[in-house]
Amino acid sequence: MEPQTNHEWLKDHIRDIPDFPKQGVVFKDITPLLADKKAFTYTIDAIAHHYDRDEIDKVLGIEARGFIVAAPLAYRFTAGLIPVRKKGKLPWKVETEKYELEYGFDHLEIHKDAIEPGERILIVDDVLATGGTAQATAGLTERCGGKVAGIATIMELSFLHGRDKLGAYEYFSLLRY
Repeated sequence: MEPQTNHEWLKDHIRDIPDFPKQGVVFKDITPLLADKKAFTYTIDAIAHHYDRDEIDKVLGIEARGFIVAAPLAYRFTAGLIPVRKKGKLPWKVETEKYELEYGFDHLEIHKDAIEPGERILIVDDVLATGGTAQATAGLTERCGGKVAGIATIMELSFLHGRDKLGAYEYFSLLRY
């Protein structure tokens, strides 16, 4: 299936949850999209279609909802799958990247041997907000010797200007809020 260019109908499958995880925040819940076979299949196909022109060696999923998107994309590209996790969750030697959140700092980790030098890596997550997580993940990818083929999300919270932190990386999202 070749996806259409207007993905706006997917917004019908994103649930707004007010005041989560804290007062004043409206959380964009993707679980209805994941539960709908047409919407979920379309989402994976649309992202894959966007990157079909590139050779993708591995798909890197950012904890935790990024794993859900990364696994079927890795299968679709016949590529490897790499989890990027919060600090302390991976059991072997890791590279760590500190990044800034709206309200502090956090760390992401990847296994040191997850990426071979020169491999083309597609980074995926559910949402791009402030861009700190995606930026940190791109840094980890490059420190491990990989080349960032692109960064893709289901949605972008454009009012937070996260795209600005991604510099020259190719970024693709299906939905913008």
